[in-house]
Amino acid sequence: MEMLHLRYFVAVAEHLSFSGAARRLHMATSPLSRRVRDLEQELGTALFERDSHHVRLTDAGAALLPIARDVVGRFDDLPWRLREAVRPPRRTVHIGTPPGLHPRLRERIKELERRCAAECDVKRWPGSSSDLLDAVQRGALAMALVHLPVHAEGVEVHEVLREPLGAVLSAAEFGSRTSVSLSELVDHTYVSPAPELLPAYYDELQGRLKAAGIRRKVTLSTGDYGSTGEVVANGSAFAISKLAPGSGMGKYRDDNVVVLPFEDFDPELPTGLIWRADRAAAQSGLDALLAAARRVLDGAGA
Repeated sequence: MEMLHLRYFVAVAEHLSFSGAARRLHMATSPLSRRVRDLEQELGTALFERDSHHVRLTDAGAALLPIARDVVGRFDDLPWRLREAVRPPRRTVHIGTPPGLHPRLRERIKELERRCAAECDVKRWPGSSSDLLDAVQRGALAMALVHLPVHAEGVEVHEVLREPLGAVLSAAEFGSRTSVSLSELVDHTYVSPAPELLPAYYDELQGRLKAAGIRRKVTLSTGDYGSTGEVVANGSAFAISKLAPGSGMGKYRDDNVVVLPFEDFDPELPTGLIWRADRAAAQSGLDALLAAARRVLDGAGA
């Protein structure tokens, strides 16, 4: 048994989905499933009940989950505990920032840097929301701004902003319009950026699109958001992005596309501050820094 076996088990147990856990772990589903079966064979018991639609913990799996979380957590804490033991008096605290962060939040981070300058250096650390969540869980980051929802053991969440989402459409087709309905897009193809770029909320959006009868989908392999706009500009396709022109996605738009609100759908992408509650209590000064961060970042939604 290796640490990866327990880490993979915890990921599947928290998602109750092999595909969802594989996305979080940035790996394919089949090797993840094999590693879990290897663990089950070594322990001599089934940890999950599986069928074509659901994954459930067995009694043994439910009993193992808190033990595995504790072991993985203690292992992940080693670098943090070592840094705490040898850290210099002047601290540097990193705050994670996801792609497309709203400019108001970026300005608020600058304000936080100014307010905390006497006690510590606040530095930004970029990454996808899933990577930043993992970094906070491991203790590599003290806190992070991520796109919600987030459901992870021991991680606290404080929502700071909600951004309305709209349909990115070809200007040639929809340039004269002020809104669009989902029913009008049934014959269009939904263009999705690379999965590792998308917040978990987009899984809910895709469920809503399917319920509206939108079945066609293209997933791009590129990490360039501008490529999504190029595909949409060709016509008969659409994407979903932040509606406000001043959003972090505004720089990827050009005259070939328009972004319209939905008439029958009100999607919003929430952003929240996340941190480990146990670390905040154990690390000197971090609790006060988090309180300052919540106060400063709350103003971004105004």
